[in-house]
Formats: sequence, structure tokens, C-alpha cells
Amino acid sequence: MSDAENNPIPPERHGGNLVPVAGHVPAQRGRYAYGPNEVPGNFEPDGDDLAATLQFVLRLVLKRKWAIIAITAACVILGGVVTLMKTPLYAAAVRLQIERTSAKIVESGDVSAPDRNSYDFLQTQYELIKSRALAERVVTALQLDANAAFLKGGVSPVGALRSWIMGSEDAESAPSMNRKAAHSIATGRVLGGVSVYPVPGTRLVDVRYLNANPALAQSIANAYGEAFIASNLDQRFEATSYAKTFLQDQIKQLKIRLEDSEKSMLTFAEREQIVQVNEKGSIAESNLAAANATLGQLISERIKNEQAWRQLEAAKGIDLPQVLSNQLIDGLRAQRNKLEREYEEKLETFKPGYPKMVQIAYKIKEIDRQLEEEVETIRGSLKAAYESSKQQEVEMKKRIEELRGEVLALQRRSVQHNILKREVESNRKLYNDLLQRFKEVDIAGGAGTNNVFIVQRASRPGAPSTPRLSRALLLALALGLGAGIGVAFLLETFDDGIRTPEDLEEVSGLATLGVIPRAATAEKFGGELANPQSAVAEAYRSMATALQFSTESGLPRSLALTSSGPGEGKSSTALALGRHFATIGMKVLLVDADLRKPSLHLKLGHDNSSGLSNYLTGSVAPPEVIQETDHPNLALMTSGPLPPNAADLLAGTRMLSLITVGLEVFDLIVIDAPPMLGLADSQLLATATSATVFVAQAGGARKGQLRAALKRLELARVIPIGAVLTKFDSKAAGYGYGYGYGYGDEAYTYGARLEDGARSPLETGLASAKAS
Repeated sequence: MSDAENNPIPPERHGGNLVPVAGHVPAQRGRYAYGPNEVPGNFEPDGDDLAATLQFVLRLVLKRKWAIIAITAACVILGGVVTLMKTPLYAAAVRLQIERTSAKIVESGDVSAPDRNSYDFLQTQYELIKSRALAERVVTALQLDANAAFLKGGVSPVGALRSWIMGSEDAESAPSMNRKAAHSIATGRVLGGVSVYPVPGTRLVDVRYLNANPALAQSIANAYGEAFIASNLDQRFEATSYAKTFLQDQIKQLKIRLEDSEKSMLTFAEREQIVQVNEKGSIAESNLAAANATLGQLISERIKNEQAWRQLEAAKGIDLPQVLSNQLIDGLRAQRNKLEREYEEKLETFKPGYPKMVQIAYKIKEIDRQLEEEVETIRGSLKAAYESSKQQEVEMKKRIEELRGEVLALQRRSVQHNILKREVESNRKLYNDLLQRFKEVDIAGGAGTNNVFIVQRASRPGAPSTPRLSRALLLALALGLGAGIGVAFLLETFDDGIRTPEDLEEVSGLATLGVIPRAATAEKFGGELANPQSAVAEAYRSMATALQFSTESGLPRSLALTSSGPGEGKSSTALALGRHFATIGMKVLLVDADLRKPSLHLKLGHDNSSGLSNYLTGSVAPPEVIQETDHPNLALMTSGPLPPNAADLLAGTRMLSLITVGLEVFDLIVIDAPPMLGLADSQLLATATSATVFVAQAGGARKGQLRAALKRLELARVIPIGAVLTKFDSKAAGYGYGYGYGYGDEAYTYGARLEDGARSPLETGLASAKAS
């Protein structure tokens, strides 16, 4: 890398001529280097960055602190005055307990609807407490419509003073209003002073009343509790009375309907010959049921007899149970067995033909004959029993068929009878239910139960509850701060001025080359600019250093300074830059190209009778209008007489020739161009120089004006290499701190403090490098 690239100072002459720096490509950091949402130094903080947001708010508060303080003070004073003008009010509260249901003395005697939602129930009770009907009850109970002091209301300090000054009529001498109007006014005052405060998490509620008279506030609060209880009882009594009246009327109607329905049913039964022995059925149905039961018994008996006869008929012996159970047969069998044993015993002695043996055999044969006869007799009786039961079954089936026909005919006739019967039963049930309900309501109505109780009666307040001056002042302070900050945000939103470096970068899209602090007066500014240890001088040194690194080739050889409007400090900036670079050993030509309102000759105290305008008209040569200044390396070309056609003169070739020839002699040409102001002068000068610096005054330049000026430069294909913010007040802008090291009373220097006129080590080093 060459020395020219490392050294920000322009190269020396080669062969007696300066080599002009051509093709400067500015290291542009303007609007084309950033996206639409990437403008550096955006004064509006990101919502996600808490630190930036707090910093923004702090700057805003510091910047608009006097407006915020004024608004806050006005709100506090107004709040205090309004509070002192209010009438002192005393608060008395009675505590009530509201249950969802009352104690039940008689079960099911309450005619009110059961509560399903506790929140809705309590909200309803609160609204009833604040109702006009309850307020009228309180007015009537305490006769507040006849209380002149209550009707008159409280007297504020301002009202009392006004009454004392202007005089007022006594209550006795004042014309009396009618009772209805007084009652309405008293009711309105009672409603305006009552408030309900539920105790969270309980069924307790405080009914508070505000009044200028503490004794009256206590009595009204207690009257509210008693009136609410009485109103609740009256509501229950009214509901019970209405229910009793309604039930009596319904019972009378149902009694008549029941009698008519019973008469209709009886008449129909007589006509159709329907007789009911019980509630379940008629005689025919009862006979059919009995016949069916008898038929079942007959069938069982027939089956039993049939089985006994069939069994005996099929059997040949006498071992059947029906035979063995017969006592006569049992006796005959015993005799036969005895004779058989006797015959067997004697057979051992006698032969069968022996008479005794024949006699015994004959007896056995006789017994066998008797047994056969008895068996036949039993068989015949079983058969007769079977046939008899079978006949009875047949007869009973015939009877059942007859009864079934009778029942079907009866049922066909009983359809209408059943309808009448059901109507009678329904009317009788309704009649009995209403009669029972009427007795319960009648008993419950006289019980006088209630679900509202007074837990704590109101006591007489000892001190006013409102207004509270301390609370009012704190509230006014909070409102004032909020209003002040809101107004500050509003002013900041509608503020179109350029006040901070961030504002300048955001609007212009240019890098900030320097921030020049504000001086108290123009005379003080000149003194600070001459003092190398002042904040102004340090700021211009910082700007000059930034200019040396503003392009790829270092410091531009020719530099034009312009602004959007007049009085923004471009002439002072041009003078400061010229002096700075002249101090470090560079030959600088300072040209006042403002041919409409020049000022450099005034700042330096030089004659302006001849200058740039004379050269541009061709009447003089450049050396004839270049003046020496108090600094050996700084030359000045004033504007000269003001021409009528400044733009035409600047558009000629002589301005380009001046810069080209001047660069052969001087290391740097600084041109103080006029402000844009819709003129073409600055555009022409900017196109003639290597670089342009835009100057904006803090608090003086407007965003729209600045954008318009930069737009005009863009149309001339000129992009400034940077911007300078002049007359910057850090405290007014909301920073609250100095901008740079040297903004205090004493400049911050490396090493010992420099004496006036002495060079800093940096300046000495740069001068040495220039000389070598």
C-alpha cells in the first residue's frame, strides 16, 4: 500500500504542480447503503428492546421536562383547588347479611322461586338496595322531605363565602315547596349518597351513606338497613297474599269441576248399568275372575281323578295305592294272610281234603271274592269321580265363555265411563294438592321469616370521608404526570424539527460527520472556535478527522457546504474547517460562494468590495480577489458585490476553472455555498466540487425541508458524503449529558493542558508529516 493511501493528507506537488484527485468515489453511507427499515440511529426504539425504550422515554422526559412539569403543576393546583371547594362529607355504613333462603318454619311454605345462582341473587339484592323505591321508604321513615337542612344540602367553603358576601334567605323565610316536590328532591339526595360495597367472599354487604351531617348520615344508613329488611318482608307477604288469593280462586273452580265430573260419571254408570264393587273392576269382571279361578281348580281335580282311574283300570292286582289305603281291604287281606298261615301250618299235619283244611280253603276263597268286589267298588267310584269332574269342567268353561262375553260388552260400554272416571280422579288430585298447598302457604305467611339481618349498625363518623386532600393531590399528580408525558409524546410526534443526530441520520440517510454544540451567543461562539480547548473547537476537529476518512482517497480536495435554509451554521462550519486544516499545515482557500447573503467577510473582518462575483464576470483574475487572513495557510475569497444573476454566473465555466486552477496552488478549497431554498446555486456548486457536506441546525431545520433539499441534490446527481448537526443542545434534546470529551469547561487532552495557541501533539505530528 502506498503512502498516499495511508496518509489522509492530500499528496504534495509533483514537479511544481498539484496532481488533482480525480474520480473520487465517496464511501457513501447514505440512503442507498441501507434498506428502508435499516436507517442507522433510528430515534424510535424497538418495542422488544426494553433498554432502548426506557432510554427513549428518559430522553423524551428530559427534553420536554418543562412542559411536563408545567402540566403536572397545573393539574396539582387545579386538583387542590377543586378539593378545597368541595363540601366535606361524612360516611356511615351499616353491615347486612343476606342469605339465599330464610329459615323454614313450615316445609314447602315459601312461594318464592328457589335461587339457583348465588351471584345473580346477590347482584339483584344490591340493585334493590340502590332502588328508588327503597330510597322513598327511607325518606318516608325519617321524614326527610320535611327536613329543610337536608333538602338544602351541604355548603362548601366557596358557597358559604358567597352566601356571606351576597346574603341568603333563612329557611323560614324561603317559600315552601309542595310536599311532592320535596319528597322527590329528598329521594334524589338519598339515592345520590348511598353506595353498596359487598365484602368479598362472604354474604355480607356494607351500605354506606355520605352526607355533610354526620348524625344524619348515621340515621340514614341505619334506616336503609331497616327499610331493606321491611321491604323484603313486605315482598314476601305480598307474594304470600297473592298466592293465597290465587289458590282460593283455583280451589273453588276445581271443586265445581270435581262435582260436575262425578255427577257425569254416576249418570253414565246408571244408564249403562255399570256397577263397580271396588276401585279395580265391575261385578262382571269379578265374576269372570272367580270363574277362571274355579275352572283352574276343576281342571286340577279332573286331571287328578283321571290319573287315579286310568291307573286303577290298567292294573290287575291290588297293590295300587288307592286299594292299599282302603281299611276294609286292608282288614280282608290281614284275615286272608292269617288263614294262609294257618292252612300252611295244618298242611303239615293234615291232607288238603281234610275237612278242617277244606273249611280254611273255603274261607280264603271267600275273602278273595270280597277283595275283588271291593276293588271293583273302588274302581267304579274313581271312574264316577273322574266323569263328574270332567262334566263340571265342561260346564265351567261354558260359564266362563258367557262371563267373557258379558265383560267384553261391559268394556265396550265402559270406554266413556273410564274417561269420566279419569277426569274425576284428576280433578280430585288437583283439588287435594291445591287444598294442601293453600294450608301450607296460609301457615307460612304468618311466620314472618326473613333472610336479611343487620350484623352491625352504623356508628356516627368522627371525621370526613371525602374529600381527602392528600389523596386528591396524589391523584392529580398522577394524572398530571400522565397528561404531561402524553402531551410530550404528542409534541414529539408532531415535531418536524431535526434535534438530534439520530433524527438527522433517519431523515437524510447520511452519516453524521460531526455534532457541533451550541454557544450562548455569536460572540461567545467565535471565542470558543478560537480556543482549541473549547467544546466547539473539539467538535470541529472531530468533524475534520471524519472528513479525512469520508472517501476512499481520503480528504476531498474541493468541498462545498450547503444547508436547507439560512442561518444553520454552514459559514461558521466552513470557516472552522478552513482554520483547522490550515493549522495542520495545509494551504486552504476559503471561498464565500453565497452571492445572495454572504457572511464570511463579516466573520473575518475583511473587505467585500471585490470578490467571487468580480471574477465570475471576468473583470479580475483570481489572485486579485484572494485575500490573506490572520492565518498564514488560510486564504479568503469573499463574495464580492451581489449580482442580480447569481445562478447564471455560477453555471459558467469560470467557476470550474477557479477550482481547477486553485487546486494547483492550494491543498484544499472550501466553498461556502448558499442554502438550497429552491435555488440552483448550491446544485451548481455541488456538481463543481469533489464532495458536498450538508449542514443542518438542531431545532432549526425541518424534516420536510431537509428531504426536499436532499431530493434536489439527488436530481443534480450529487450525494453528500455526510451531514453536520450544528447548534446542538444536549440538554434540550433530552440527552442530559455532554456530547464528546471536550464539552466541559476544560477540554479533555492527552497529557498536560495546552496553553492558548499551542498545538496538540496530533496537530504537531500532522504538521511534521506535511513538512517532510
